[in-house]
Amino acid sequence: MKANMYKPLPQKKLPKTDREQAVLLGLVELYLKTGKPIGSQTLQEHGFESLSSATIRNYFSKMEKEQYLKQQHSSGGRTPTAKAFRLYADHHIHCGLLDSEQEKALLNIFSKESREIAASIHQAAELLAEQSKCAVFISTPRFDQDFIQDVKLVQLDAEKILSVLISDFGLIHTETIYVDRPIDIAFLRSAEEYFLWRLNKGEKPLFNRETEAKAAQKIYNEVMVRHVVGYANFSVEDILRSGLSNLLSYHEFNDAAALSHSLCLLENDAHMRALLRQNCHKGELSCWIGDELCPHIPKDSDCAVIAIPYRINQTIAGAVAILGPTRLPYKNIFGLMRHFSEELSKKLTQSVYKFKISFRQPTENQHISSTTKALIE
Repeated sequence: MKANMYKPLPQKKLPKTDREQAVLLGLVELYLKTGKPIGSQTLQEHGFESLSSATIRNYFSKMEKEQYLKQQHSSGGRTPTAKAFRLYADHHIHCGLLDSEQEKALLNIFSKESREIAASIHQAAELLAEQSKCAVFISTPRFDQDFIQDVKLVQLDAEKILSVLISDFGLIHTETIYVDRPIDIAFLRSAEEYFLWRLNKGEKPLFNRETEAKAAQKIYNEVMVRHVVGYANFSVEDILRSGLSNLLSYHEFNDAAALSHSLCLLENDAHMRALLRQNCHKGELSCWIGDELCPHIPKDSDCAVIAIPYRINQTIAGAVAILGPTRLPYKNIFGLMRHFSEELSKKLTQSVYKFKISFRQPTENQHISSTTKALIE
């Protein structure tokens, strides 16, 4: 069902303080719809006909002194501050409106069955970024029973090759390896065959010289040791990102400095993990607006982050967050985030049971399993 996100607030006789709040909430709602400063007459024409323009202007003046509104020009309209957006978000945080097209898109992406569980999370994050028109970041646990499906070796220059491991869950792991002998394309193809043979996925290759066989074995050992150590040493959550380019569509981020302030959070894994862990600890939808994001982003940055945890078999497994300007359609975003969390939780729980996949949270002491040990033996 498609909801009207900007339905005027119902008019009834309210106490003065409630009328002031209704005016403020109405101004924020209209500003979110138009993106333009709101004047007293404009607001009066959008659901506040019972109040005179003079009364609305008095409210505006008081709210400006209380730092809920700001005015760029003395004759211009008012725009909400981060403090006003916080009041508006708090007022609507326990409800949410989901567009029917958004609901359809979410149901479609989560209806697809696949063992590629990590790839499914990536695709879901891309969809959330598209539907929210924001940047998205997600913390994920480590899923086990993820085996290497294919290997590609690419020559970067005379001394370096890039190894690409493609996993059963749709993950791609890359490592840069330095070599101490000249290599060519024929050797790289034989080395790929050697990898697959060691992984019980092909026949043993024939090398022209013994030195080539030893070089392939050395590359294999180096790649696999790095892979096993990285897989077993899971001390912090994995972070997925998507939709960073969406920020360019907002005028708040047209300035290079403003854009870099918001991107600094998305480029700092420690800060992203701190927010997502805080949200997991809270266990419900959370919202940070403006300077509430300090010290994760610089002061006076025009940013907001909304996060919500998701679960696997009723256990909180991670959190998903969006980052955008403070001028967000909060009611719609709250509905979108809750529905996304519910569908992601359902999808992951089903996949874990159907494909017999286990998952683990970060711990300081990790042990290499017999399966991963066998890769380098």
